[in-house]
Amino acid sequence: MDIIKKINEIAVTYFEDNNSKFAAALGTNEANIRNYRSKIVPKVDFIVKLCNDLDISFEWMFNDSGEMKKVKKEADVSLTHQAAGTHPTATGISNNLQHHQGIPLYEMNPSGSLLDFFNQPPNIIDYIQIPKLPKSDGALYILGESMYPVLKSGDIVIYKKVNNLKEGIYYGEMYLLLINIDGDDATILRYVHHSEKGEDYIRLISHNTAHAPKDINMEYIKAMALIKASIRINTMM
Repeated sequence: MDIIKKINEIAVTYFEDNNSKFAAALGTNEANIRNYRSKIVPKVDFIVKLCNDLDISFEWMFNDSGEMKKVKKEADVSLTHQAAGTHPTATGISNNLQHHQGIPLYEMNPSGSLLDFFNQPPNIIDYIQIPKLPKSDGALYILGESMYPVLKSGDIVIYKKVNNLKEGIYYGEMYLLLINIDGDDATILRYVHHSEKGEDYIRLISHNTAHAPKDINMEYIKAMALIKASIRINTMM
């Protein structure tokens, strides 16, 4: 499966190879279409819209199966789900993307907010494939030595975003966290433990003993991601 190749085929078939017409039909800008046709795999919601708006077969798009155009049966199923107010295809498409393409490795701005990063991921640098890797949202390079020697600056971590900060924490595991205190953002890597201060707090512990443990009120935690795996490149030879 090659999503970029498929988008190029759609551009030729439906829009006479015209990026301006393509962009207008999908409600985006021409620069995005150029990127999608050359180097950037679109986000899942764009691909879902593309398939639904143009009656493109999901099987053709993601599994290289059948024809480009939806058959009637598939269209009926799609309409049934839409009428119910659900989008069951989104999860399946995300899983297909991860299965075929791998985990997206994102380029994170060191001065940017982790919350902004989660809401609008930046450019994809590459894709990572690891056998039997649990479901993950993405990967990024880390900076700093707070978890050394387990992790060091320049390593890659693969993460799964925590959507429920109150109930979705597995204590004792390593997390990427965005903390905001008095308007100042800090993105850190720490083990998360229960705090003796009570349920409204978590205790953040670094693997590097130079960093002291700290208890943080949950109201200051703006975003979290569970670290599922890490990668260290030892040599470029």
